[in-house]
Amino acid sequence: MGVSTHIYADRMKITLRDLDDAELDRLFDWEQDPAAVEMAAFTRAHPSDREAFDAHYERIRNDPSVFLRAIDDGNGLVGTIGSFTIDGDREVTYWVNPIRWGEGLASAALRVFLTQETVRPIFARVAEHNLGSARVLAHAGFLEIGCETSYADGLGRDVIEHIYRLPR
Repeated sequence: MGVSTHIYADRMKITLRDLDDAELDRLFDWEQDPAAVEMAAFTRAHPSDREAFDAHYERIRNDPSVFLRAIDDGNGLVGTIGSFTIDGDREVTYWVNPIRWGEGLASAALRVFLTQETVRPIFARVAEHNLGSARVLAHAGFLEIGCETSYADGLGRDVIEHIYRLPR
């Protein structure tokens, strides 16, 4: 941990680093944004529940199998990116401040992250209506390998989820 890596993309410097405790308030705010919850879909059932948020971050930050990094654009935190193992498969996940969507932050962060997280294959899942994340994954070389319908706690309904795989 602690090691930061950066990439310059379109005059943008992206650094992946440890997440500071003081940044959790900003993440909590971003993870309550209705548009962000709609896009992510697979969030906590009650995004405004601070106790659930704190318990989630405490659990993942203390789990040695979770690799969580803060995304920093040189002016501070703009999101998070991480990987975890579920049902024996390594998966990548990311969250970018909703007011910063469309700036290439997720794409740049994912390029850096994939140099640090070397387990392959690695998978990702995207709600069918989240076209931005689908483009981020495709740009990084992920291939869509299927889809399934899953219950999305954040939306309180079933959502079609596309499954992606980076083979190399």
